[in-house]
Amino acid sequence: MPKVSSLVVPYASYLRVYEPLAAFPEPERGHWARYARRPDRPSYQDELRRSLADLLPTPPVPVPVHESSDAFVVEADGVVCVCPWRTRLRGWQALGELPGQLPTPVLDAVLPPVVRRQTAADYEQWLARNPDARPWIRTSTWQVPLNWFVLVSDEERQFEKGYEKGTEGGGAGEEVACAPVLRYRTPMVQARRRVARGLRTLRDTIDDGPLVDGLMDVGRWLEEFHPRSLVELDYGGLVHSLSEEQLDEDHSAADVAEGIEALRNGDGEGAGEAYARLMERWKAVRDRQFSN
Repeated sequence: MPKVSSLVVPYASYLRVYEPLAAFPEPERGHWARYARRPDRPSYQDELRRSLADLLPTPPVPVPVHESSDAFVVEADGVVCVCPWRTRLRGWQALGELPGQLPTPVLDAVLPPVVRRQTAADYEQWLARNPDARPWIRTSTWQVPLNWFVLVSDEERQFEKGYEKGTEGGGAGEEVACAPVLRYRTPMVQARRRVARGLRTLRDTIDDGPLVDGLMDVGRWLEEFHPRSLVELDYGGLVHSLSEEQLDEDHSAADVAEGIEALRNGDGEGAGEAYARLMERWKAVRDRQFSN
């Protein structure tokens, strides 16, 4: 379980794809095979700490100078699967989204315009040499996009309560608090099947909008990966914005599935009730972004 440190991690959720080693060409496959055997692999909070540390110098470094060689690793049915961080690529992509998320004076104070222009130019040059590049991880701040829940089912939900464990690193009497974990994992074939069924229902019953567009975008992204991959929806740092009781009661994937099934059966009232539960739950989370 991820360790809680004095550093407040960003309130972000993650959608990750873990590909089997066979999906990677050599020599990258060999690198990940050796990496998977390491006992000291870093966590997502380690990636966040490194990124935040890069913002401290003057001028700040909005994206790493070199691409990360780290990854998340899981083993499923005896098959080792890895999810490369690709922190540099994701940093470039996130930088392009910032103007719509922060007021210009705040953005200029955090990342001066000259730094943003140079970083954008670097990304354009890199992208021209790597036109097929795509991240294995998608990030969303202060929410889990509703279209992500279409990919998973409530039966795949994994909730682990936070706890405190004893001595670590030889410090007598030292206690380490561990954060709760809320995530879903599903085989790629299931995720793709749910996207296809969900899109058929939504297109037949509602007008095009953010939910349909977002689901189409996620579906196209999933098609770029090996069919034996795993898809993981992780609440990540959002667990720090919710009580354990709220996390325990959060069954958003079930609500989304119920709403889509109601639409499929022509039950507009049932779909509306499921949607209302989701909106109430996630509005309460998003509103905390602006609380003091």
